[in-house]
Amino acid sequence: MSAPSRRRSSRGRRNPAPRANDRQDLWQAMPALPEPDPITPAADPTAMVVSLGTVPLPGHTVNADLYIATVIERAATLATALAASADLLTPSDDD
Repeated sequence: MSAPSRRRSSRGRRNPAPRANDRQDLWQAMPALPEPDPITPAADPTAMVVSLGTVPLPGHTVNADLYIATVIERAATLATALAASADLLTPSDDD
């Protein structure tokens, strides 16, 4: 049977205190961010994934393609809603 391992004592060992020039103020003033560019929703959010071809899951390609397309469309819908809530959508030309 082996001897029980001893825990190393941390007495007398301290982490060196950060130097004054290494410290950063947590609440320092940050420069203003630039205005974001307007966002145009994609006409077909699944176009890139569809261009890659079917999912390589033998026997499950129809279901996998459907589920992946559903998730992508839902994500695009939520992204569009988020952009609309921040008033970042490009103006529509439906006048």
